[in-house]
Amino acid sequence: MTEVKTLRKDLKLRHLELISLGGIIGSAFFLGTGYIVAQAGPAVLISYALGGLIVFLVMLCLCELTVAMPSSSSFIQYASDYISPTWACGTGWSYWLNWIAYIPAECTAAGIIMHYIIPSVPAFSWAMLFGFVITIINLSKVRIFGEMEFWLAIVKISAIIMFCILALFIFFGLYKSSGKMPTIGTEYLLGDGGFFPKGKLVLISLMVMLLVNFQGSEIVCLAAAESKDTDVAIPRASRNIAIRIVLLYLVPVFLLVLIFPWSKMDSDTSVFILALQQYGFHWIAGIFTFVVLTAAFSCANSGMYASVRALYGLSQQKMAPKIFSRLNRHQVPMIAAIFTLVCIWIFLILSYFFSSTTAFSYLLSISGFTGAICWISICWAQYNFRKHCKRNNIELKGKFKTPFYPVVPLLGIWLQIACLVLLLWNEELRPAFYFGAPAVFLPMIIYWGYKKYAKRSSV
Repeated sequence: MTEVKTLRKDLKLRHLELISLGGIIGSAFFLGTGYIVAQAGPAVLISYALGGLIVFLVMLCLCELTVAMPSSSSFIQYASDYISPTWACGTGWSYWLNWIAYIPAECTAAGIIMHYIIPSVPAFSWAMLFGFVITIINLSKVRIFGEMEFWLAIVKISAIIMFCILALFIFFGLYKSSGKMPTIGTEYLLGDGGFFPKGKLVLISLMVMLLVNFQGSEIVCLAAAESKDTDVAIPRASRNIAIRIVLLYLVPVFLLVLIFPWSKMDSDTSVFILALQQYGFHWIAGIFTFVVLTAAFSCANSGMYASVRALYGLSQQKMAPKIFSRLNRHQVPMIAAIFTLVCIWIFLILSYFFSSTTAFSYLLSISGFTGAICWISICWAQYNFRKHCKRNNIELKGKFKTPFYPVVPLLGIWLQIACLVLLLWNEELRPAFYFGAPAVFLPMIIYWGYKKYAKRSSV
C-alpha cells in the first residue's frame, strides 16, 4: 500500500505562538502607524481597542473549529463545509492574493532599508534577494521556518517593550533631554484639536487599514496541521495571541500619542523613531532601523508560509489544480511554493514602476479588505458549525468551546461588515474596495461556472 504523504508535524507550541505574532508585527506597524494616527488623531486608540476586540472574537471562533477539526486546509475547509464551497473558493483565493500583494511590499520595505545602509546596491536588488531567501526557508523543513520565526518575533517584541519602557520614562519625567521638554500629561492626548480632531466616522473608515496590522493571527491555525498536541497547543496559542496583540499594539500606540503630537506623524518613517529622537534618544534610530528590517523580513516570511499553505488547502478542496497538493521529500508543498514565488516576483517587478509610498498604502488597504473577508468567513463558519451540531445532536469534539454563542460569532461578523462598508466613505482608501471585491467574487464566479459546466458534461 502506498503511504499517503501529509504535512510533517514539526511545529511546537512556542513556534505556533511566535509564527502568528511574526505574521502580525510587520513593517506595517512600525511604518504605517504614523499614517493611521495622523488620519484619526488620539482617538485612534478607540480604533485599536475595537481592532483588538475583533481579533479576540475571530480567534475564539477559529480556536473551536481548529480543535474540533484540525486541518491543513484550515478556514478554507471550514468555509466549504459550513458555508458553501463557492464561498470557500472566493475566500481562499482572495486570502492567497492578499499575501501575494503584501509580501512584495514587505520585501520592498526591506530593500529600501538595506539601500539606506549600503547605497551602492539598489533597493530593488535587495528586495529580490529577500524574496529568494524567504523562498529557500519555506522550501526547507518546516522546523527551520518555525525556529526562524521564533527568533525574529522575539527581536520585534523586544523592540516594542523597549519603546514602552523609554516612553514611560519620558512621561513620568524620569529622563531629561537637553532639548525643550514639553508639558507631559494631556497636552498631546487632548490638545491640538482635542481627542477627535478629525471626527468620529473616520475611526471606522480607517478600520480596514488598521486591521491589516492584526492580520496574520490566523496563521496559527494554518500551522495546526504541522503541530503536535493540537488540543492543548491551539487553544493556548489562540488565547495568548489575542491578549498579546492588545498589549503589543494598544499599549505602545497609547504611549506614543501621550509623548508625541499626532499632527507630526506620517508614513515616511517610523514614528516611534521620531518620538524617541525628539527626546534625545538619537542612538535609537540605528536599533529601530534593524528592527524594521527584521519586521519586514519576518512578516514576509510568515506571509509566504500562509500563502503556500492556503494554496495547498485550495488544492486539497479541489478548488485549485491538484499538482499544488504535491509534497517534496521534506513534506513541504514545493510546487505550490514555486508557483507562489513566481507570482510574488511578478508583483515585485511591477512595483518597480510605482511610487513606493502610494503602493505601500494601497497594498495595505487591499490586504485589509481581503483579510477581513477571511475573518468574516471564520466567524460565519463557526456560527453554522455550532448550529449544525445542535441540529444533529452532535457533541463538540476537542477541549475548547467558544463562549457566549451566538453573540461572539455574530458580533465578529457585523463589526467587520460595518468596517468594509464604511471604507467607501474614505476617499484615500476607497480603491481597496474596488480591487478587493473582485478579488473575492471573481474566483467564486469562476468556480460556480466550472461546477455547472462539469455537472452538465457528466449528464
